[in-house]
Amino acid sequence: MSVEWSTVRTERTVLAIVHNTTAATRLFDILPLFATDPRVQTIFTCPGSSAFTNGTHEYLAKAGIDVLPWAEALERPADLAIAASYGGDLHKVKAPLMVVPHGMGYNKYLDSEGRSGVFGLSADWLTHEGRVVPSVVVLSHEEQLERLTAACPEAREVALVAGDPCFDRMLASLPLREAYRQALGVDPGTKLIVISSTWGGESLLGNDLQLAQRLATSLDMDAYRIAVALHPNISAHHSSWQVRMWLDHCRRAGVLALPEERFWCQALVAADLTLGDHGSVSFYSAALGTPVILVSAPAEAVAPDSPIARLLAVAPRLTEDPVRQIEEVIAGHDPLRTAAITSCTTSLPGTSGTVLSETIYRHLGLDPVRADLRVLPVPEVEIPEPRAHLARVEFRRGEAVVTRFPADSLREPRRAPDRTHLVVDVRETSARLLDNADIVVHHHPRDPESWISAQLRSLPGCALALARGQDGWFAGTDDGGLVRFDGLTGPADAFASALYQLPVGAIPGSLRVRVGGRPHQARVTVLRTARRAAPRPSPPHAESRTG
Repeated sequence: MSVEWSTVRTERTVLAIVHNTTAATRLFDILPLFATDPRVQTIFTCPGSSAFTNGTHEYLAKAGIDVLPWAEALERPADLAIAASYGGDLHKVKAPLMVVPHGMGYNKYLDSEGRSGVFGLSADWLTHEGRVVPSVVVLSHEEQLERLTAACPEAREVALVAGDPCFDRMLASLPLREAYRQALGVDPGTKLIVISSTWGGESLLGNDLQLAQRLATSLDMDAYRIAVALHPNISAHHSSWQVRMWLDHCRRAGVLALPEERFWCQALVAADLTLGDHGSVSFYSAALGTPVILVSAPAEAVAPDSPIARLLAVAPRLTEDPVRQIEEVIAGHDPLRTAAITSCTTSLPGTSGTVLSETIYRHLGLDPVRADLRVLPVPEVEIPEPRAHLARVEFRRGEAVVTRFPADSLREPRRAPDRTHLVVDVRETSARLLDNADIVVHHHPRDPESWISAQLRSLPGCALALARGQDGWFAGTDDGGLVRFDGLTGPADAFASALYQLPVGAIPGSLRVRVGGRPHQARVTVLRTARRAAPRPSPPHAESRTG
């Protein structure tokens, strides 16, 4: 970047060293402290030393960032360099170097590049030929200073306890919790479960790739929403395409797979419970006061005196009956039980930005510019909804209690809920599910009544077809009946499921259903009387019918 071609004549240059996508996300919490200052030019480079460099350049390019080749960056003087990781030839950088954590402090062991020990605290990672490389080692809590002093005493004089800017943003965003919940598809009364996995074979995903899909098909889909937050290193190694394919059945079951580098913070603020492992996300969730259940807890992967090790020692492990355990853990949670541990998240709650800004501008030799703490943006994501589900109907005190489960459970018949019937939307792509549907749903037919007749003729095993019209929903049965639902306050297919279980003579003028614990009602008009008089028995689920 030649000065002679510059439009804005800046006074200082900051070199942002981006090891991988994970490090980039943490740098983006810090760079806004000075990025809007016209006196400062920020240049980005990638050392290429990380095993998870893949995807980093593409991630930066989406943000409109050009990456200076590492060799050129080493030759270019700067006033300050900032990194959110270690590795590579950082000792060759021609600028004072500030290194910040890219997670909840420093907890994990890492053996790489011939270095070992606690990543970010051991002498192997902090020194080169006996000299401490960073000019500033940023720590989030005083307890890290104690461990740093024990592991690399020569680095103590450059250590700065500056709090945690990422956690500060989560705390500042707590008033937006309901906005995040609605953006993530969480209805009133619904519980949000975040499934979080760090990277590596000992992680949650490495231990149980099918957990999200299995849990989604076991839980009432109207009482729970599941979001999966994966460490960016997973896609960096396996590729984003491959991870999407592995999670395809999760999406079909209504699980929201968050973009690896975005929205996990908002999900934690919105969550009612987190299923996790030894990664930072699980600890952040506990620090926000949310109950945490560990699916993987490899104590040997973290320093025994670290906060995460202490959390692993006391947090409950996932049991063989996760549905009951989830209900009990949420109901009985008391954040005070782990408060002594989670208080190690930050020594300076809410003020990390101020401390970091003052330090950065002091190294730049400029008067600081005030940068307000930024709340997390409301996510914009496409909410996946199952296009086929199993419905169980139980009549209690004049209302139909409808419990719905994603039909993906039919992939493992022994896990499929009993006493259910199969409801399939015409947008479902599985021929097997369509062929075995008890109820078929169409949201946008051109002619509802003609579609209902044709659909029931084409699927001999289908008992009811539900179609949306301009003036209500129409439900036709295989024995000639036709009704219209008006004034629905809940999902139309739930009313269809209730109708499916009713005898013809018992169809009321008003139908009440309860879905996900929430009551709904609709007016019912019989347009054509069916020939059937007896109630329809609950069928076995589709998989057992087809073998």
